[in-house]
Amino acid sequence: MEGGTLSEMYKATQKLLIRTKDGLARLEVLEFSSSSSSSSSMPSSSYNGGDKNYDEVSVLVSTDMAQIQSICSEMDRLWRSIGSQGQRGLWKRKVEQVSEEVDSLKRSLDKQLMRRHVRMQAAQERTELLQRANGDTDHVLRIFDDEAQAMQSARNSSKVLDEAYDTAVAILSKYAEQKDRLKRAQRKALDVMNTLGLSGTVLKLIERRHRVDKWIAYGGMIAVIVVVYMFWRWIH
Repeated sequence: MEGGTLSEMYKATQKLLIRTKDGLARLEVLEFSSSSSSSSSMPSSSYNGGDKNYDEVSVLVSTDMAQIQSICSEMDRLWRSIGSQGQRGLWKRKVEQVSEEVDSLKRSLDKQLMRRHVRMQAAQERTELLQRANGDTDHVLRIFDDEAQAMQSARNSSKVLDEAYDTAVAILSKYAEQKDRLKRAQRKALDVMNTLGLSGTVLKLIERRHRVDKWIAYGGMIAVIVVVYMFWRWIH
């Protein structure tokens, strides 16, 4: 359309837009309909040849869209040179309207092509899965057996871990009980010593022994926790 007037270019874009919309509709039919009667029900146009498949029609639609965009670029250059402000504003709106419409159609085509790609990929994966299942049933059964064994192993590991955790809690509880008994015994001993009037040196020795016993108890707790954690890491 180089060298044409704005009116001629605008008419050309309108024809191309109509044909592009018809092409998109044709793609819908080719994608979702398997009967030839549905294909022949479309209006007559350059897209409706019986020998044209989906890929051919999509290429034609894309080509028309590219042509419309090219014409719009030329029209955008021409309307800027119009002297009348009113005419310039009118053609500016027309060119923008055509550009927006072709952009919308292009987005529709992209979405349709993406949907088709996803459906074709899913169908191919289903076919390959069925072929593998029909050709190697034993292999499929082995996969299920391996999965079942893995799940059983996970359940057994979880059970062992729970038992180890319960044992560790019981051991820590015993340490706590022993600590309470030591505290009570210490208080009784201090009361007796105070009553007997023992020296401050003896009391300090007893307090130092109490601190040592306390750190021994804490060390035992930490050791049990470390052992349980290492066992849990080992079984996993």
